[in-house]
Amino acid sequence: MIRGLHGLFYSSEPEAMRAFLRDKVRLPHTDVGEGWLIFDLPEGDVGVHPVDEAGAPSPGTHDVSFYCDDIEGTVADLKSRGVQFKGPVQDHGYGFVTYFTMPGGVEVQLYEPKYQKSSRPASAGARSKPAQRKAAGRKTAKGAGRAKKKGR
Repeated sequence: MIRGLHGLFYSSEPEAMRAFLRDKVRLPHTDVGEGWLIFDLPEGDVGVHPVDEAGAPSPGTHDVSFYCDDIEGTVADLKSRGVQFKGPVQDHGYGFVTYFTMPGGVEVQLYEPKYQKSSRPASAGARSKPAQRKAAGRKTAKGAGRAKKKGR
């Protein structure tokens, strides 16, 4: 049974990129010897996208993104460790998105999804859409129990 996904970044500066992921992004890792670090991620997902009408990107292309729960806080945290971003956070429909470049010229997307992952338990403050609708329909004295919609 498949338990996860192992991804690879190819970099012209592999040692610098490993240090970047370890020290700036602060990914947990296993040192497997001879300078090789295998980075552990607590969760992951895989999407399948079509190529556009012009055939781009080329079929067989792979892409890696990091996602987070609070993009503004994550960007601020990463910037405090020297990570440089290519531009401001933008709404791409599926989530709030920005990009940074790692050593060796590897560009990575960072995003805060607008969708709720089915494999991830909801946090205490987050509710599923049915729970939000149910809570919004309750009548209470001060509106307590109504789900707040997170706006951006």
